[in-house]
Order: sequence, then C-alpha cells, then structure tokens
Amino acid sequence: MKIQVYDTTLRDGAQGFGISFTRNDKLNIISALDKLGVDYIEAGNFAIDEDMKIFEACDGIKLKNARLVAFGSTCRPGTKAADDPLLRRITETAVEDICVFGKSRLLHVEEILRTTPDENLRIIYDTISFLKSRGKRVIFDAEQFFDGYSDDPPYAVNVLRTAREAGADSIVLCDTNGAMLPDVIGMVCSHIHRMMPDVNLGIHCHNDLGMAVACTLEAVISGVSQIHVTVSGIGERCGNTNLNTIVPLLQLKMGYNVIPPENLRNLTQTARYVNEIANNAFDESEPFVGGSAFTHKAGMHVDAVNKNPASFEHTEPESVGNERNILISALSGKSAVHSKMLGILPGITKDSPLVAAGTQRIKQLEAQGYRFEDAEASLSLRLREIICPEQGDDLGGFFKLMSFNVMISESKSEIKPVCSAVVKIKVGDSEEITAAEGQGPVNALDLALRKALSRFYPKISQIRLCDYKVRVLDSGSENTASKVLVRVSTTDNKSVWRTVGVSPDIIDASWQALSDSMIYFLEKEKASAGAGK
Repeated sequence: MKIQVYDTTLRDGAQGFGISFTRNDKLNIISALDKLGVDYIEAGNFAIDEDMKIFEACDGIKLKNARLVAFGSTCRPGTKAADDPLLRRITETAVEDICVFGKSRLLHVEEILRTTPDENLRIIYDTISFLKSRGKRVIFDAEQFFDGYSDDPPYAVNVLRTAREAGADSIVLCDTNGAMLPDVIGMVCSHIHRMMPDVNLGIHCHNDLGMAVACTLEAVISGVSQIHVTVSGIGERCGNTNLNTIVPLLQLKMGYNVIPPENLRNLTQTARYVNEIANNAFDESEPFVGGSAFTHKAGMHVDAVNKNPASFEHTEPESVGNERNILISALSGKSAVHSKMLGILPGITKDSPLVAAGTQRIKQLEAQGYRFEDAEASLSLRLREIICPEQGDDLGGFFKLMSFNVMISESKSEIKPVCSAVVKIKVGDSEEITAAEGQGPVNALDLALRKALSRFYPKISQIRLCDYKVRVLDSGSENTASKVLVRVSTTDNKSVWRTVGVSPDIIDASWQALSDSMIYFLEKEKASAGAGK
C-alpha cells in the first residue's frame, strides 16, 4: 500500500517557536524535500503575500517527485467563494494543488467563526466546488476533527460528507489540539474509512501529548493513506508528526510503500540540512537520524555489535543514511578500540599490538582529562597516530603548525576589546602566515586557521563551528589541576563531528580542538576522493 507523504515544514513547521525561513531558505528546502521523495510540499499560506511570492518563484520549476501545495482558509461566512479575493488570486496561479481548512467542531463554528452550523457547511461546499471549477486539486483539512467528533459525531461526519460532495480529492482528519490518544485515533479513523471507503483520507496530528507519531501510525493502520508531517516535528506549540521518525517506521517496520529505498538513505542528511537552514539545534536523540541512534558505549554492547549488529540495533543505520558510532569511555574496553581501528585499518585483529597500544594511549589521555565519548573525530585521529606513527608532528600529513598568537587589545572606537589571531602553518614546502579578527579569541583563531588553510584546501570554506563548550576539570585531582577541556562541534551541513582539547591554557586547548576538526574534515575529503576514483 502506498502512503502519501504530505510535508508541511514550510507552513505548519514555520509556525513553531523560533522558526523562520527566508525565500531562499524555502526554495532550498523545497529542493531537498523533493529529492527525498515526498509526495506533497505545502509551501506556504496563500493569504500571506511573502508566501505567494514563493509560489510565483516556483512557477516553471519542475519537481521530480513532489507537488507544491498552497494552504489557506475557506471563504468567510456570509460571502461567496467566487468573490473572495484570496481564493481568486490563488486560482490565477500555476499552483495545481490547494489545501483549504474548514471547521468541523461546533465550538469553533459558533464561538470562533460566530456563524451557524449550516452556514459553515455552505462555505465549505462553496469553497471546494469553486476551486474544483477552476481546475484545482483540493485537499480539505477538517480542522479540530477529533475534538469535534468527540463533541458531536454526526456534525463532524457531516462536514466530511460535505467536502466529499463538493469534490475534495483528499480529506484530512486533523487532531489540531494534539489531545487524542492513539487508540481513539485508530477507532475513529477506522470508522470513517468504513463509512467513506472511496475517499483518500489523510491524518494531521500535533504532538501536545508526545504521541503524534504513534497517532499517525495508528491512523495508517486504520485505513488512512496520506500523512501530514514536518522535518524533526517542528511546528505550532509542541510540534507535528516527525517525518524523520514516521517515514522509516512505516517503511522499514510496517512494510508500507512510502518513499523509494534509495531516497530513504538521504533521510539523515536531509533532516540535518533542513534543521541547519532553520537554525534549529539538531536533536541528536532523534530516532533513526540522530547521532545517538546507532551509538554504543557499554563494553558488552560494543562487543556484541561487533559480532552481530542486529544484537543491539533494530535496523541498519545505512538504510536511513546514518552511521554506527562506537564511544570510547571508562565503560568501554578493547572491543571498542578495535572497532574504531577497523574503520582506519580494515582487517586489523583484536589481538593486534596496535589495538593494545591504542587502548593504552586512550587510557593515558583520559588520565590527563580528555574525554572521547563525545569527541569521536579526535579519537579517530589519536588512533590514526598509533597506526601511522611516521606522520609525527605533521598533522595528518595536511599541515604543520609553526606558531600561533592570540591578542586581545582595547580599541578606543569600540566598546568591546578587539580579538585577533596570527597563525603560521607549513604545507609541504610552503608556508602561510595569516591574521584575522573575531568575536572573541577562539573565533579569531578559528578564522585565522581557516584562512591559512583555504589557500591549500579551498573546501575548508564549506565547514563552520556549530558549538563550542568549555569545562573546568576537577581542580582537586592531581592529574587535571587547573586544566580546561574544550569541546568543539563542526559541520559541513551534511554531518557533524566533535573534537576535544585539554590544557591549562584555554587558547591552547581550543587550538587542539580546532585543528583536529580541520584535519578530520580533510581526512574525510581525502577518503571520499579516493573512493571516487
């Protein structure tokens, strides 16, 4: 059975707290969602001028998988749809699919619209039939349907019948308040499906009880064939059904045909990309796509996963474009280090002297205050140094630090101090000295290093810092007295990697983490280029 994915990230998702999109943001997200393979992209509200410009900008753009949808309301009580300027305006565009919402709860009809039940049915019928007469495909959102059904089942059902008689191509049952439990959703959807077997039913759930995904799943099991979702579940109040969870859940666990399997492998990258555009902190605990989804820490778990991934993984991480991550910590053992080294030197055995040396090296660094369980990139580089000791001080073979200096000086024209950094590196036989000013000493150091490296590695411009944290280590411990631990997260908008530095000097610790982040990226690029040959 084919399940249609109706994405409303750009409309309902944009109503979430702290979420906003520019016109270019929306166009980029439309492209990403189309590439992912969703069926519908609700690009905005036709009552908003800025959103209308999105539809105009998309005029002539050929999408491969998705259809663009414009969202809006029925005509107002006491008016005709043909006289509604907003409805007339949207019918004059090239947009073929229109989603209109209408009231299905008497409380809203009488107290919000301030009209009669019969007039509400009239404006629903009039709006849908008008849009159909102009050659549009119409999706009808029965707003507040489940609450309306709880209050007055006959009237709520009458709203659906009116929409069907007017010619709606799809009818969506909306849990607008997010107040329903999955068993109620399933019972009602099953009843409506039996009553209207010829209707393409949709489900639109909000997450106010934390059950939007569960409710959507129950709706599909009960006969619904169109799911309304947003990337990472962003949206009004507590959000909407999370596309990143419900799509692989339906496809990988329930066997429904949702999007092509090859497209599903783009899910993690798409989720991170959209969150990056939205300037939304990505939740690493998200099922399927989060950085923690296939991460293993306990030694027993690591050993088992190395023997058979199915022992502690419910699906293959590659199926959703994610990857397995083995953490190194006090709970980890030789198996964890061996697993990490396998990624660097395929075929290395667990009893190899290199594994023993790597395990010993990690223990030594942890005694100095380093923590690698959330700094997998630095861990990979430290193990690579064990495997490839001939590289010495030449960091990854990419560059060698000659010197760096960070300065904080007062400026008569500025209220805040001016922070600048000078970095001197050597790449092969060439040296480069660069300087940069930044919003603080670490930012200045990052910009100066990036500037120096860009002469030799232009792709460095693709990455940026997305998080920086400092922790003062336990001053009561003899081994870590007066030291700080710096954690840096870096992204290329496709993935995030984390590095760490430890030193009594916060600038030195920051340098360690920053340089590791650059080297790790260059290592990835080198490996990717080699794989492409």
